[in-house]
Amino acid sequence: MPRSPSSPAFWRSPLRGPWFTSVLGVVLLGGITVLFVTGLVSYAAYNPNLSPVNDMTPDKGLLGFYLFSWPTNPSWLYRLNQGVHVTLGITLIPVLLAKLWSVVPKLFTLPPVRSLAHGLERISLLLLVGGALFEFTTGVLNVQLDYIFPGSFYPLHFYGAWVFFAAFVAHAVLRVPMALRNLRHLRDEDQRSQTEDELVAPDPDPPTVSRRGALGFVGGGSLVLFATTAGRNFDEPLRETAVLVPHGGPEPGSGPGGFQINKTAEAVGIDMRETSGEAWRLVVEGRGRTVRLSRDELLKLPLHSAALPIACVEGWSTSDQWWRGVRLRDLAALVGYEEGAAPDVLVESLQRHGAFRHGALRYNQVRDPRSLLALFANGEDLTADHGYPARIIVPAAPGVLNTKWVARMTFGEL
Repeated sequence: MPRSPSSPAFWRSPLRGPWFTSVLGVVLLGGITVLFVTGLVSYAAYNPNLSPVNDMTPDKGLLGFYLFSWPTNPSWLYRLNQGVHVTLGITLIPVLLAKLWSVVPKLFTLPPVRSLAHGLERISLLLLVGGALFEFTTGVLNVQLDYIFPGSFYPLHFYGAWVFFAAFVAHAVLRVPMALRNLRHLRDEDQRSQTEDELVAPDPDPPTVSRRGALGFVGGGSLVLFATTAGRNFDEPLRETAVLVPHGGPEPGSGPGGFQINKTAEAVGIDMRETSGEAWRLVVEGRGRTVRLSRDELLKLPLHSAALPIACVEGWSTSDQWWRGVRLRDLAALVGYEEGAAPDVLVESLQRHGAFRHGALRYNQVRDPRSLLALFANGEDLTADHGYPARIIVPAAPGVLNTKWVARMTFGEL
């Protein structure tokens, strides 16, 4: 009985083989491609080219070639994209683990490099396995609101995704044709010589489950994760099914403000004395002008309503809430911008700490008639946790760009 993992006889599971590995690989081929695309789209939604305020990866260089001004239509665009990205990522975890288990003998093959081509394949495999574990681990920790990374999640996940996907594409180019052949010749697998594939155990243990049964077990695990994750994109009662992930911060309670939040006013150090009617003023700047408005003065301006969702990068979202407040483009008009010519805006919060205590919005977001400095939610004053006395709400924008506890807005090219 060989004791060294480098010996083929060390691995005795009868489940390992080209067909089992190929099925898992084909599933991951489609799933990881969708994850990569939706991840890039999510990154673009932050408008990282708009301003250094939003750019979490300043040294991205050519990796930012695809970036574009994020649209405001449809209003549920970011909600759909991020819901798919996070839910699919969690659902694929059993498939990824099964795939890694199925190919683990290859990691111990000796000699480690037999030729230049084999060496390049081994390097791509190392980057593939390491990248997969890194991306899925950091993604799950971020979803769980456990920010224990050795740096900011955004550049780590962004650069890690490019390294992982490059290795994934290289591996796919080498292996997909073989995987498709293995699937087509399913019935011939048992008749093949054991030397045809290094994954087949030369002296397998007696089988306790068929390969189809093993695939059913993996699929069942994915189905359980899907069922206990997808609900975070909905309201009650489906949200209660998301038992394995935070529903989006603390439970919000009931009433007009009874929808999800990420951070409470207390958690970010908002002093209620600063938000009182006597102390709080909104400072609006642009074209060399400065306007200061109390909440009562804002209420005297034309108010408009919009039904918009909130969606977070962690994958949770709410259905449409009914917001009422002053249009952003009307605030731009207060400092001299003509209707239809509102520029970009930098929004700053009373929040003093955190990466998104301020955020920048593109001119197309400012000009959208549904983009508001919201004063009310669902017919009542904003609660403290939802941003009282005023917050930003913009169609299709990531939740962190819907700045809460707004203190200053500076209009102009950013």
